[in-house]
This record gives sequence, structure tokens and C-alpha cells, in this order.
Amino acid sequence: MSDQRIPYTPNMNPAEIAGPSREIYARMGRENLYRMFEEFYRELGASPIRSMFPKDLVASSRKSAAFFAQLTGGPQEYSERFGPPRMRARHLPFRITPQARAEWLLCFERILLRAVDDFAFPAEHLEGFRQFLQQFSLWMVNTPDDT
Repeated sequence: MSDQRIPYTPNMNPAEIAGPSREIYARMGRENLYRMFEEFYRELGASPIRSMFPKDLVASSRKSAAFFAQLTGGPQEYSERFGPPRMRARHLPFRITPQARAEWLLCFERILLRAVDDFAFPAEHLEGFRQFLQQFSLWMVNTPDDT
């Protein structure tokens, strides 16, 4: 018998998730965005969900930064290097519970609290970015609890 599981699917339409402002990348620039994601991955590395991420957190942070750069108006580097994002499918191998999602969001929030000053994140787009992260991360949940 295999350890196959039927993934949980949140009751939502991912097409209705409003993306973050496409002005963010132009205002932050590549260097700041990539530095912000390195800091975010340092937070993840010290978190209870560390085991969900590859050993090389810097490489992982760069891959995520490329995705978010593309999402916020930057170059299409992620799609060029890795193909279409299809983030839910890419995350299905991992058991993402509501608790893991909450921890991921906490780690991101610790970075966003200083993103305006430390990474030139445009303050007027911060709340919309937070809302996007809330919805996007909800769509990644594929396991209803820690079982």
C-alpha cells in the first residue's frame, strides 16, 4: 500500500486572487527585492517549518525572489528558467497545513514590518501585498491539519 494522499483543496477560486501591484518591482529594484527574500528565508530557516525547505536557503530565496519579481512587474526570469509558475502544483509534494501557512505568514510579516525602510518597499503597496500573501498562501494549503 502506498502513502498516496488526496490533497485538500481550499474552497476558493484562485483566479479571484488579486495580484500585488506591478509597480512594486520598479520601485524596489532587483537588489532590494532579492535581499528581502534572503532575509525572509533566514526567518524561515529559524522557524518550525524549516524542514519544508531545501538545505540551501539562499538558492531557494533566489527562486522565490524571481517568482515575486515577475509577479510585481519585473522580468519574466522565473518562467524563463523554471517554466510556468503553477505554484499550487509545485507545492503539492509538501504537506502544507493551516498551521504551516500561519508560520510562513508570520515569517513574512517580520520582514514586511521593516520592508519600507530596509528594502525600499513602496509603503502605499504594502497592505495590498499583505492581502495578496493571505490569499495566495491560503491557496497553497493542501492538508487540512497536522495528520
